[in-house]
Amino acid sequence: MAAKRTVTKDNGELQTLLDPAISAGADSAQPVIGPDRRMDLIIPAIEPGIVALTIVGLTPLLVCAWSEKARRQMLEKQMKKPKKALPAKDPQADYLASLYVSTEGWTGIPAGGVKGCLVNTCRLVDGLPMTLAKRLCFVRSQGQTKEGKQLVRVYGEHELHENPVRINNGAGTDIRFRAVYPRWSINLEIEYLKNVISAEQVANLMELAGWGEGLCEWRPGAPKNNTGDHGRFKIKRDEEPVNA
Repeated sequence: MAAKRTVTKDNGELQTLLDPAISAGADSAQPVIGPDRRMDLIIPAIEPGIVALTIVGLTPLLVCAWSEKARRQMLEKQMKKPKKALPAKDPQADYLASLYVSTEGWTGIPAGGVKGCLVNTCRLVDGLPMTLAKRLCFVRSQGQTKEGKQLVRVYGEHELHENPVRINNGAGTDIRFRAVYPRWSINLEIEYLKNVISAEQVANLMELAGWGEGLCEWRPGAPKNNTGDHGRFKIKRDEEPVNA
């Protein structure tokens, strides 16, 4: 009897594929795909589109970029260098270091974070798995940091935000100083495939993301966070002013 062929699909499940000849009960089977045979597939041409929209903050936007100081301290810990006495906190320096600053001087947030917000929201949508959404929608960046992180620009004034945080798995607390935008907006351009999802569906997914997922720190969708409500937003309609 001819042997079965087993392949691994993208989702990790194993599926046994039978040659058509085996299914028909033939004594011998030919490979489904040979050097001079072609798979009978229909692969439609892609139809890329762009959704341009403005999101307006419903709650403050709290940001926390990795500062050079934080990266250096983490590296020293991983290299097991001798511990040093912690320097006195500098609230103003910590606040400025938490900002994502573009090479052109404006501040923003990572474009990848906006895409992640969209993808995570698919948990609330039947029929749109996260694995598909992350291949369908891409957020265009408007600049980058000096380290090369892609950014979208945040419009609005930022200020120093002070709050206590849990550290060491809840065993202790610390005071952190970060930047917050009390009133803010972002102009977005989202690339998508028109032959798979509509512009209206992309916009509705974005608005759902603003309601229950949020952006940046202390957002509703953040892991290990049951009380956060920062970074929530709505889509600006044509008749509405931007209040940032």
